[in-house]
Amino acid sequence: MDITTWFKTTTLAGITLPHWTIALASAIAAYLAMTTVLGLVRSRILQRAQTTPDAAGRSSLPPVLALVLNGTSHWLLLAASVLVGLSLLDLPTRWSDRVAQLWYVTVALQLALWGARLIDVLMQRQLLRHVPAGSSPQASVSHTLIGWGLNTALWAIVALAILSNLGFNITAFIASMGIGGIAIALAAQNILGDLFASVAIALDKPFEVGDAINTGTVNGTVEHVGMKTTRLRSPGGEQIVVSNTELLKGSLRNFKRMQTRRIEFTFGVSYATTPEQAGAIPGVVRRVVEAQPELVFDRAHFSSFGDSALNYVVVYIMQTPNYGQYMDNQQAINIGLMREFAAMGVDFAFPTRTVVLAPPGGAASALNAGPPVAESSAA
Repeated sequence: MDITTWFKTTTLAGITLPHWTIALASAIAAYLAMTTVLGLVRSRILQRAQTTPDAAGRSSLPPVLALVLNGTSHWLLLAASVLVGLSLLDLPTRWSDRVAQLWYVTVALQLALWGARLIDVLMQRQLLRHVPAGSSPQASVSHTLIGWGLNTALWAIVALAILSNLGFNITAFIASMGIGGIAIALAAQNILGDLFASVAIALDKPFEVGDAINTGTVNGTVEHVGMKTTRLRSPGGEQIVVSNTELLKGSLRNFKRMQTRRIEFTFGVSYATTPEQAGAIPGVVRRVVEAQPELVFDRAHFSSFGDSALNYVVVYIMQTPNYGQYMDNQQAINIGLMREFAAMGVDFAFPTRTVVLAPPGGAASALNAGPPVAESSAA
């Protein structure tokens, strides 16, 4: 028997080798054709997008279709190519049904990948519309939750469709999932509490990514809001991970949403200050504060008699919430007060105490000995 006869008469799984050869060649041709067409379509769309300016005169973003096509899986293309070759064979009925099911699974998975990519692209484009020019986009809590919810719903539908096509009873499966879901909910109350807290953050928006917040125990800039935890970057540089439920339990300060900054500070002058000087100090403070262009003077008062100082309270409003600018202004005010008080002859107070020295013999001897000798010393 020559090799030609052997090739034509030999069978594999009941199918001759020439048919297997045709199926293999068809699979290779189908794979090359699909990848070539996909690359041409994607490059043509991108080229057209780069040469077509938008209304602002800039190159528009790549169209949604091109970005969706980037989600094509080459493994699924390879599987589809193999199925093309198998469809040309005269397979038994049982195997033909399996091939049809594999076709359904392959197409469903690829559609799911395209759908997931479409959701990501649309969410990203929606996010870019609300970002000021020159700043980098950061996903908000609502964007994260909506994207997660849409992707979860998409893959759940695809999974149920595939199971139904494979012959599973999805009605009983969904019912069992409901019962199991109740059991899981009871066992994972803390996790579900954080999940609902993340939904509350998305709807109420007490903070978003990039906001500087303080809860009394936690202080930092929000980097990521997840389904269970929120990650903060502290001023010291370390990352802080806090559960969403803990963040919403108490009051929360959002410094990024400050419009102005109200500053209140105190100082004291010595008891050697004359009444005339004490009355002139609020006016001096006002001049020093108003010398800073970003500040609005509110009030300055001689508030109380301290243990070793005449105490004053000063309040002013800064028109910007920037903390560094606040420190620069406060430093300028402090230096200005030092200069003005030095010119007036007023001294800043510091804690002092008076020590009374009594002679030996107790209190009675001290009364008979005349007035005591007092010594003043700094604490």
